[in-house]
Amino acid sequence: MVGPSRPQFVLFGSSIVQFSYSDEGWGAVLADIYSRKADIFLRGYAGWNSRRAVQVLDRVFPKDAAAQPSLVIVYLGGNDSMHPSPTGLGPHVPLPEYIENMRKIAIHLKSLSEKTRVIFMGAPPVNEEKIREFTGNKFDKLGRTNEACRQYAEALVEMCREMDVKSINLWTAIQTRDDWLTACFTDGIHLSSEGSKIVVREILTVLKEAEWEPNLHWKSLPTEFSEDSPYDLVGPDEDEE
Repeated sequence: MVGPSRPQFVLFGSSIVQFSYSDEGWGAVLADIYSRKADIFLRGYAGWNSRRAVQVLDRVFPKDAAAQPSLVIVYLGGNDSMHPSPTGLGPHVPLPEYIENMRKIAIHLKSLSEKTRVIFMGAPPVNEEKIREFTGNKFDKLGRTNEACRQYAEALVEMCREMDVKSINLWTAIQTRDDWLTACFTDGIHLSSEGSKIVVREILTVLKEAEWEPNLHWKSLPTEFSEDSPYDLVGPDEDEE
């Protein structure tokens, strides 16, 4: 560790998280916005589902760690929502098990400390035609559909409401753009810079409106060595606040 200590934000999940520093991704944008304010830790694992994530909770988020994160943003659900394989293998997780896994993750994260805050993000929509352009038809039987993503996303939002956990419905948020099908993805699944802008906007909105003490919105956090910073008031565009 290096000092001075800052709040720690952890991004945890599957490829939407792992790739969030590529192509002006949402993780990179958050790291930029929170420079001199918080440290962003990336724990993204492409191909993972909620079942695999539950298996490593104690290793990624040990309860006896010397310092606990101030914020954990969790994205899981897209892989879970894929069609089941006839062999029983593959990333698919039935919806009831997915929700139970996410419940376990929420309980674990909330137990880390009284000050650890949690935001869950569910499956975004997909461009099914673009996925086929990239993969052909070899994944049709195990493919993603926009309808399955909707079901998993809405079920997660409902679970978060019951548990008093902040959530972001990416399935709905991304489709607020008229051109979302062509603008928001690199391959029909993973987010382009335009898609990532929506994710950042939604995260900052939650952080701004949350009645948390301390507030974790970038404007509310002190700037490290602010007496030496000519850019203390610089932040994202107004529409990203």
